[in-house]
Amino acid sequence: MKAIQLEKPQQFRVIDVPDPPAPGPGEAVVRVFRVGICGTDFSGYLGKMPFFSYPRIPGHELGVEVVAVGEGVTNVKVGDRAAVEPYINCQKCYSCTRGHTNCCENHQTLGVHCDGGLRPLFTIPARKLHVSHKLTFEQLALVETLGIGLHAINRANPKPEETVLVIGAGPIGLSVVEFAKLAGSRIIVMDLNEQRLRFVRERMGVSETILAKGLDEDVKTFTELTGGKLGNVVIDATGSAKSMATAYNFVGFVGRLVWVGITQDPITVTQPLMHRREMTFLASRNAVSPEFTRIVRLIEGGMLDTRPWITHTAPFDAMIGEFTHWMKPETGVVKAMVEVN
Repeated sequence: MKAIQLEKPQQFRVIDVPDPPAPGPGEAVVRVFRVGICGTDFSGYLGKMPFFSYPRIPGHELGVEVVAVGEGVTNVKVGDRAAVEPYINCQKCYSCTRGHTNCCENHQTLGVHCDGGLRPLFTIPARKLHVSHKLTFEQLALVETLGIGLHAINRANPKPEETVLVIGAGPIGLSVVEFAKLAGSRIIVMDLNEQRLRFVRERMGVSETILAKGLDEDVKTFTELTGGKLGNVVIDATGSAKSMATAYNFVGFVGRLVWVGITQDPITVTQPLMHRREMTFLASRNAVSPEFTRIVRLIEGGMLDTRPWITHTAPFDAMIGEFTHWMKPETGVVKAMVEVN
């Protein structure tokens, strides 16, 4: 069968791979229908994703159907549609035994550390499948992206009376917005791209936005919007070292800063301001199984509207030609989806 491989940075190719064997105990073979493309894929393509290894079959945002199950599998059956939790964990290390499976010491993310879903069929631990009898393959492929936002919000734990500033209005920033809304917090979104901010206002229902123009002016604008209080929670979803290094300037007294994005570049923070305001700095990595389960139920119950998300699609055979086009901000891509089967 055909698969798309990122042989090295900026070099895709189509390769032949064997069909998967019969699943072993605890495993399932799945047929891939939809693959979402995200910032990790773009960073891997550019050679800027620190955990990415080459050559690699990308694809970790997946809507799949179960075609075979191994011995002992009871949570899924043949014919089930499912979202894939792409974080393969060992279940034995200190992090795993404490429930922090997203931080497994032997962590492998599909499409990053090991081969992912840009192929018709592959084998996965059945415990990583989250079944829905209602959601489409497109909706199932969005669950992982939404999981990143939910985990970041769970790390920050904003309250209804608090103000959340989301820096970066790409897919991860938008997923953060979804769950900040469910938390009942006041939300302000900042980005360099007015087209993205217009999407936030018109499609996400968030009226307060800041078009970033420079740190001093942006802090002044945010200070005025918050009556001098600044942010109780600031979540940087840009993956930009420059943005991440300055995000703490928007954090108010006893506030929390969450870095969702990841960068290989060094980040320097001026300690006195952090100390004076007694800030808490948090990292947010991936998501955990209960968050996937919650997201599936929220979409099924109509609490999350996935309709605005998918702005671009391409069949499997056209993906390589479309990929660099999707990376351009002016194309207005929120989420691009690849149709595999």
